[in-house]
Amino acid sequence: MNKNHFRPRAFTLVELLVVIAIIGILVGLLLPAVQAAREAARRCQCSNNISQLILAVHNHEFSFERFPPGTINPTGPIRNEPIGKHISWVVQILPYMEQRAVFSGIDQSLGAYAVENAHARSQAMRPLFCPSQNVGLVDNVAPTTYAGCHHDVEAPIDSDNNGVFFLNSRIRFDDIDDGSSNTIFIGEVADPDPLGWISGTRATLRNTGSIQGKFSSRNGAIPIPKEEDLLLVGGFSSFHTGGANFAFGDGSIRFLSQSIRPALFQKLGNRHDGQMLDLTEDDF
Repeated sequence: MNKNHFRPRAFTLVELLVVIAIIGILVGLLLPAVQAAREAARRCQCSNNISQLILAVHNHEFSFERFPPGTINPTGPIRNEPIGKHISWVVQILPYMEQRAVFSGIDQSLGAYAVENAHARSQAMRPLFCPSQNVGLVDNVAPTTYAGCHHDVEAPIDSDNNGVFFLNSRIRFDDIDDGSSNTIFIGEVADPDPLGWISGTRATLRNTGSIQGKFSSRNGAIPIPKEEDLLLVGGFSSFHTGGANFAFGDGSIRFLSQSIRPALFQKLGNRHDGQMLDLTEDDF
């Protein structure tokens, strides 16, 4: 018998290239689905983070019968620079986020930027970061990608703002005339400020006054602060496709579309404008 008669036939070069091409096409079709699944998981985790924050805010209100002040400082308006007391609302809710050790490590009487508070400022806490963003320490300071709403229009952070979190605010449920379910408390920011979560500046406070750039990372970004920018606060923003996560006063978490009407967005940032939302089919 011919010994070569049963020798297995190998792939030709053309067949190998065809197989590789098919595998490449299948991988190309699969990758977008994998990326979409990962983003959906990150968006869900982001929603869970904001849920923890609003729950901590409510626990603070339950304990003190008022919501935490947006920022604690002797005078206003608040300037976006490391000068002043600037104790943020995030600091006030740390005990209700199971971060009592960090809270105890902050001497609020010395202010947010005191050397004695440097170690606490460097603590990066998972609920303060959206997983869709790659955020790290800046000069050994931990920022946050979430902010409280201080006003419905672009204006300096001061004691006359009409949001829920502003300078030395002491807002109670009774002060939210428009209803807690119609008032934004917390939202995302895609341009976290290097002053960090301890700072009651634009680092932890934003407004619904401008939707320029929609919820893109360019909205309200200030790469290098200039003198004219020190009072600029900026709006909410997000790396999620199509919009951003927001926590409302009733504890609900809603994903607001980037195409939301600016007038409606502003009304949601005002706690007591007394105006009906005038919702349309496009708002759902």
